Amino acid sequence: MNNSIRLCLVLHNHQPIGNFDDVFEHAYRDSYRPFLDVFEGYEHLQISLHTSGPLIEWLNDRHPEYLDRLARLVDAGRVEIVGGAFYEPILTMIPSRDRVGQITSFTDWLESRLGGKVRGAWVPERVWEQSLTSDLSEAGIQYTVLDDFHFRSAGLTNDQLHGYYVTEDDGRILSIFPGSERLRYLIPFRSPEENIDYLREVANQHPNSVIVFGDDGEKFGTWPETNKHCYHDGWLRRFFDALTANRQWLKTTTLSEAVDNVLPVGKIYLPDASYREMTEWALPVNRQLAYDKVVHDLQEDPRWEQIKPFVRGGFWRNFRVKYPEANEMYSRMMMVSRRVAAAEDQGVGGEDLYWARRELYRAQCNCSYWHGAFGGIYLPHLRNAVYNHLIAADNLLDRACDRGDSVLAIQDEDFDFDGRREVRLANERLVALLAPACGGHLYELDVRTICHNLLATLTRRPEAYHRKVVVGPTGDGDDCASIHDRVVFKQAGLERELQYDLYPRKSMVDHFFDNDATLEAVSRNEAMERGDFAAGVYDAKLRRSADRVQAVMTRQGNAWGIPLTITKGVKLGAGSSKLEIAYLIEGLPPDAELHLAIEFNFAGLPWKADDRYFAQGADRRLGDLGSKLDLRDADRLDLVDQWLGISAQLTTNRPTGFWTFPVATVSQSESGIELVHQSVAVLPHWLVRGDSEGRWSVTLQLDLNTAAAESRQSHPAAVAATV
Repeated sequence: MNNSIRLCLVLHNHQPIGNFDDVFEHAYRDSYRPFLDVFEGYEHLQISLHTSGPLIEWLNDRHPEYLDRLARLVDAGRVEIVGGAFYEPILTMIPSRDRVGQITSFTDWLESRLGGKVRGAWVPERVWEQSLTSDLSEAGIQYTVLDDFHFRSAGLTNDQLHGYYVTEDDGRILSIFPGSERLRYLIPFRSPEENIDYLREVANQHPNSVIVFGDDGEKFGTWPETNKHCYHDGWLRRFFDALTANRQWLKTTTLSEAVDNVLPVGKIYLPDASYREMTEWALPVNRQLAYDKVVHDLQEDPRWEQIKPFVRGGFWRNFRVKYPEANEMYSRMMMVSRRVAAAEDQGVGGEDLYWARRELYRAQCNCSYWHGAFGGIYLPHLRNAVYNHLIAADNLLDRACDRGDSVLAIQDEDFDFDGRREVRLANERLVALLAPACGGHLYELDVRTICHNLLATLTRRPEAYHRKVVVGPTGDGDDCASIHDRVVFKQAGLERELQYDLYPRKSMVDHFFDNDATLEAVSRNEAMERGDFAAGVYDAKLRRSADRVQAVMTRQGNAWGIPLTITKGVKLGAGSSKLEIAYLIEGLPPDAELHLAIEFNFAGLPWKADDRYFAQGADRRLGDLGSKLDLRDADRLDLVDQWLGISAQLTTNRPTGFWTFPVATVSQSESGIELVHQSVAVLPHWLVRGDSEGRWSVTLQLDLNTAAAESRQSHPAAVAATV
């Protein structure tokens, strides 16, 4: 065959910050090591390899011999190391200063450990906005890989996608390769022969061109059934044999070799985009379902191939609208980023600032900020990890700026960028964030001594794939297919677990229920809401004194049509690990009882574990944190997590009933659809009757005791273990 092409195989290996150690080990055993075992034997093949910062730090610690092997392949010219942002953030989500900082620090690390020169960068999830061009260029990056979907969205046709293009922003240029969506679905799911046939077709039609496969390395062993398919059944070896047998016309090469030896096809400006599936996931659920229907209907239309390039989904940033919890993490991250930048501007330096910046970068890891075929935001351990690193960064910044034990503050500001003001109360042990305009909720509670946000909760909401839960799985799970094509249930009966919340799963959520409402009805969201306080707008006033701060929130609303006023205050003292929460209800009728419940949710305290349990004092255990409890005439309930080293004690100054129940979501990940525990709901509730002036009050105290955790800590700042 006379015509020839260059094939760039670009692998992206990644594990997110906060993932379990055994998941890293499993991926190493099933994907990364066996791929290298096979690849090393084919001395004529070359690849470009991106390994994310969280993963490469883990490999350097646990399997340095793997990185030594990579370094030898780099030195031999067989592997080109592709850089990028150190901790795999969505680049459009973080400030420009952090983009450049993440990329340059990762380049330095990679060149020092693996050798070679880093010239290219992986753009996480291929989320692109044109302004990234100048930041990538400033950080020393010459080229990157996006999807051909980006280029088709700019108006190019398939015949124009066999090479690379140059783009520009603010006078800086960058080369961009279009990664082939066709190859993403062929490799490794179709036979090597079918892959070669497609590449031969490209070579015949576009001689001397460049075609790029750029996708997850986990496809070669970690995705369901792919380890057996790629290694035990020999797909990868047969694929490499086929590439070798056809190397007279099919040259496997690196991105850098292609840039150095092939001229760009032309110049291009790309629209805001990501890979095709991501744009679909970013849509609101009802529009996602409508999009799916339109595509399904049009696929049978003979004009579909002409229409398809003009069909686009949503915009990545709208994940922060689709999932308000993602916006909460984002806005908290921005608070820390601004603090780091301000400290630098003020001339603060030293090791504490260095590690604070590193903790910020770790918290920017993208995986928990969105959701599609992967678990993402639905995985509590990923959300917990984001907050862990953000709180650690705050602790280090306080120390770097010599704030020490003098932290006591209250402020109101639009922290979450929604046009409404939130309230922040802080001391050296706790940070509490309140949303007066959304039910007066307590929506973040950072326990600084253990770097844990007890309110990293998740609201249950519809997902487009929930319709599949009712229909059932599509196969027995033994077939090897792309995760985009599989529907596998990890548990039976998930259709019975589908529930959707009518209000955010936060704390200090104010409910009025029927007097005979039951635990079962409330836990199933079947109890009728009789008031307008659960998500209503409260006014807020701030109070300060030398040794304490307080936010007082008031709303005039109604329950059962009865005009009521609720005033609730949250008080935090200097050096205290206790929140004092006081409620006053006014306008109560003298001749009737109203059923009031105040909902709290606690996150990061798993269920179904013997060392995580409810208690009343040290001597009375009441069951694990997945228990449904219906307590009467109590004034105390403890939530204990011995592994985390925290005890959350909720007390009231008058006898109360306590309802408790677990909150779980039906959500999908790459391995299937499953039930995931998200939070523990605790609702103290009363039948309230007004006094002679129509008033009723109660005081609650939330005491967060971390003595057990602190006794195990070796580092006084309670920051992440990497410090």
